[in-house]
Amino acid sequence: MSAAAFGALCVSSLFTVIDPIGVAPVFASMTARSDARARRRVALRACLAALAVLAVFATSGSALLRLFGVTIEAFRIGGGILFVMLGLSMLRGGDHATTGASTPEDPSIVPLGIPLIGGPGAMTTVMVLVGQAESVTHVAALAGALVVVLALTWVVLAAAPALLARFGATGTALTTRIMGLVVLVIGVQFVIDRVVPIARAIVSPA
Repeated sequence: MSAAAFGALCVSSLFTVIDPIGVAPVFASMTARSDARARRRVALRACLAALAVLAVFATSGSALLRLFGVTIEAFRIGGGILFVMLGLSMLRGGDHATTGASTPEDPSIVPLGIPLIGGPGAMTTVMVLVGQAESVTHVAALAGALVVVLALTWVVLAAAPALLARFGATGTALTTRIMGLVVLVIGVQFVIDRVVPIARAIVSPA
């Protein structure tokens, strides 16, 4: 596979897994009381945090998991639990833009950077893509694809609040509840996807 084809594969895979369009409404809800400049800064910090984490997992993710005795399944279940907690907070109408008991004052690193943008799925994807790289040019293509996808993610996040602002306060509150439910369901699905195969593996020998 040529470096260009591998780069295109990396871009499509990462963009699908990170899903900035799906993250955008959550980001808009969390930064609802921030001005446009502050929202752009939060989006930038979130993307940079995700870039740093994904770069670490691309270069040494498998070794890190082995070092701590952690499996990919456990990693995904942990990410699912974080999603569930975030979804519950949004459903309760927690104010994500200000200090709260369940959400930090600055959500750029957690939960936006990790696990919403640089989540278990994205971490696993970069590890798999690194394993598929056949040359230095493939690795460079993966690095470029990661930067491109996160730059696109920043653009989507920066534009999202202005679009959702047209909904007004009531529409934004309703969007927050709906996205909270979506995030909650995604988290539950993450847990189910990993727990069911483990349960089958335990039961099948019996």
